[in-house]
Amino acid sequence: MIYGSNGCAKSHYNKKGDAVKIRQVFNGSAFRMCTIICAGMFFVFFFSPFSQAAEKRPLPTDFSNAIIQVAKKNIPSIVHIEVAARQEQVRPALPFEDDPFFRFFFGVPNAPRNSERDVRGVGTGIIIDAGGHILTNYHVAGGATKIDVLLSDGRRFEAKLIGSDPKTDLAVLKIQAKEQLPYVTFGDSDKAEVGEWVVAIGHPRGLTQTVTHGIISAKHRRGITDPSSYQDFIQTDAAINPGNSGGPLLNLHGEVIGINTVIVSSSGGFEGIGLSIPSNIATHIAKTIISRGKVERGWLGIGTQDVTPELAKQLGIQAPKGAYVADVAKGGPAEQAGIKKGDVIVEYNGKNIPDSNTIRNEVAITAIGKEVRAVVLRDGKRQNLTVRIGSPQEAARALAGSVKNRLGVEVGALQQKDAGKFKSAAGGVVITKVEPNGPLAKVGFEAGDMILEVNGQAITGLDHFIELAAAMRPNQQITLRAVDRRTGRAGYVRAVTR
Repeated sequence: MIYGSNGCAKSHYNKKGDAVKIRQVFNGSAFRMCTIICAGMFFVFFFSPFSQAAEKRPLPTDFSNAIIQVAKKNIPSIVHIEVAARQEQVRPALPFEDDPFFRFFFGVPNAPRNSERDVRGVGTGIIIDAGGHILTNYHVAGGATKIDVLLSDGRRFEAKLIGSDPKTDLAVLKIQAKEQLPYVTFGDSDKAEVGEWVVAIGHPRGLTQTVTHGIISAKHRRGITDPSSYQDFIQTDAAINPGNSGGPLLNLHGEVIGINTVIVSSSGGFEGIGLSIPSNIATHIAKTIISRGKVERGWLGIGTQDVTPELAKQLGIQAPKGAYVADVAKGGPAEQAGIKKGDVIVEYNGKNIPDSNTIRNEVAITAIGKEVRAVVLRDGKRQNLTVRIGSPQEAARALAGSVKNRLGVEVGALQQKDAGKFKSAAGGVVITKVEPNGPLAKVGFEAGDMILEVNGQAITGLDHFIELAAAMRPNQQITLRAVDRRTGRAGYVRAVTR
């Protein structure tokens, strides 16, 4: 389990019990998080959107200058990002501080419990079209109050945040230049292979235009950070350090196949394990943000789990592959398509499904309203089904009961008048009813308290909170950031779902 801390690093315990730190590859205390993640068609006037390779070509045979050519081609499209933000500091409460007799006899001053300070950080980004759109990590720019972009030729621009997606740790910026800008070409991350040579370019610790190389060590790394986020990392041993966040991972054709985001380390520096968001996920998110201003994910309405060898034997399946359907939302797209509890999904939209994470990620990037063919195993036989992908709004309506089932509370949208009472409550939900002896009642929650974060992820609204609650597993330990309605004090509380 990963536990949050006040710094960028946090401890993750491996099977031997050794503490391993997971660190965002982003330099600066401005955006160090509790969970470490270090992560439609559109047209820009006269500019071509997202250049992508049409076919896979043979790799260069002359390795003596292959990396040189990759660097020359891409450095003009890679930017240095400087950000500024306001960070809240919470003063620890004194014992009996709210007791008037204690305050009278001991002269406790009326100091504010919360204060703010200016913080700065740096990261990397890539220009993705000639019109000045820049792709980077959410943890680099998502919470910034001011963003400056430095081009490779020395020019500086103030950037605007177009939109962001915390669940994939991606954000899109925009700068206004008088002329067309050089931009990267994207490759097909699905075709990248383990053992393939790759190049990373970025600004580690503020050292601009740093080029490193290595290989793809593994693909489909998951469960590194927040289990509710959409993860399918490419693992590489190309050196990545704090400040590389948002920079590209490139193949030897000079095509972007990943966005560098996370390092796993016990020292806080690079130790041979870097993780990148696949380009196919990154381009989908970027296009959606640019065309719509936000990300809306497809919804299928199922709860799945991996097919273990034991489960495969029980189901009479030869290979332990696929996504086992453990639950089906009533009235959801899956139920309407005929998917049943106990089915094993082995294909979706023409793609093999090896595990539950794959179906989750594939559904998320499917266009809402699209009809998709799914293949399931039922009683040992393959069945072809057609499912229409639902929207987040449909999911919220269908999953509203998940909050009460998992947490034992009912919640409502945070009204402006409630948020205005406490500076800490910039977003979140308010608890309207607490079930006696429910999971949150056991840890002291009351009606009127506010929940701002779940496992380090800021709640953007009621639908978002319902979505997070629906993804929670039974008996899962969660960490909530909440505001006490009585004192206005914000703090972190751990609870266990039911």
